[in-house]
Amino acid sequence: MLSIFSSTHLRAEAYGRLVTFLPFISGLATGLSLIVAIGAQNAFILRQGIRREHVGTAVLICLVSDAVLIFAGIVGLGALLTVAPWFLFVARICGAGFLIAYALFAARRALRPRGLEATGILATTPRRTVVLTAVALTWLNPHVYLDTVILLGSIAAAQGEAGRWPFGIGAVLASTLWFTGLGFGARYLRGFFANPRSWRVLDAVIAVFMLVLAISLLLPLIG
Repeated sequence: MLSIFSSTHLRAEAYGRLVTFLPFISGLATGLSLIVAIGAQNAFILRQGIRREHVGTAVLICLVSDAVLIFAGIVGLGALLTVAPWFLFVARICGAGFLIAYALFAARRALRPRGLEATGILATTPRRTVVLTAVALTWLNPHVYLDTVILLGSIAAAQGEAGRWPFGIGAVLASTLWFTGLGFGARYLRGFFANPRSWRVLDAVIAVFMLVLAISLLLPLIG
């Protein structure tokens, strides 16, 4: 009788761990699939990593912001956003304006490139500027709310009450791994970007990409 009880208890414990583990893996995989793509955050962190300018600050802000948005979606903010379309409308306008300004600055840098040997090793961008840029690229981007809050929130809700929190933890871990690896791994490209021409190409690509993102935000409002 005791052995039957012990066996049943072990099976229940194993099932409980499986119920927790599967949503965690699902959150990790879903988070990576959404974040491992060319985006405004990734382009910014990549540039900061190459220049070694306040990399930890940029990574931390993007990571904490993602975590807040992920868990906001889990607790139901995504449902609120679907009934408040004005919020996404305002975010589109503000986000497009910021991306256009960022694209213009990147284009100006591309026209007047400076290699790392000209900029020096010490950081030249004030930490406050890095903080404000990272915050704006995250919180003024409507795609962040659509992907992180609404999409991840709805997938987390499908995991059930017991599975949505492990799912969220997995998604946050995905952001942690990606932003940390991208920011601190970019230093290995530093030798390549010692050439001003390399910076010209990177900044030109960033300028075009940010402009395309801005247009993509405004197109739904026009149509």
